[in-house]
Amino acid sequence: MSGTGSFDITKLPAYIDHTLLKADATAEAIGKLCDEAKQYGFYSVCVNGMWVPAASKALAGSGVRVSAVVGFPLGASLTGVKAYEAARVAEHGAADIDMVLAVGALLAGDEDYVREDIRAVVEAVRGQAIVKVILETGYLNEDQKRTACRLAEEAGAHFVKTSTGFGPGGATVEDVALMRAAVSPNVQVKASGGVRDLAAALSMIRAGATRLGTSSGVVIMNGAAGSSGY
Repeated sequence: MSGTGSFDITKLPAYIDHTLLKADATAEAIGKLCDEAKQYGFYSVCVNGMWVPAASKALAGSGVRVSAVVGFPLGASLTGVKAYEAARVAEHGAADIDMVLAVGALLAGDEDYVREDIRAVVEAVRGQAIVKVILETGYLNEDQKRTACRLAEEAGAHFVKTSTGFGPGGATVEDVALMRAAVSPNVQVKASGGVRDLAAALSMIRAGATRLGTSSGVVIMNGAAGSSGY
């Protein structure tokens, strides 16, 4: 498995949340996303809320899950609105909720607000969906990233995630490693934002990511197909 180190490349599809979050996404594009996810056996598709019912229908029986974003992309919605949004998309079949934390509150040092904002979403979908908390690391220094990870875990989140892909910067190996070290083994790390090829995907996994959010899942798999052993 040239270039893949000790990683079993056949397990790569299960790391990928195949993502389409652009404002101009159409029903046809969402259908293609779901078809690709089924073809390659990706873990999930990640879509905006309005597309959850269609994605859930398209993926029924396939084993591919639906992830939905909440409070996206700014994280500045009222807490009750985030919780309501999460509950509604979970009702329509989203098994993963990728929520943006309240970045402004974090930067202001209001830890209680950030924690309770996350907790409200976790409680809204308890027993229905897992919650990933998007830190939007491009706005944060290292201490703030660690604080965000701690608050997410205290609030009961299942993952911490690097970026929306719509803010400054994206996933880096350094941030993934920092986040992996900042949470307990009970919390996983998702790298998202700029993961566009096989080399980037593997570097994130080696740094501690157990999920990859990417719109380049097919490109990554084509790269994997060129690796011996896949």
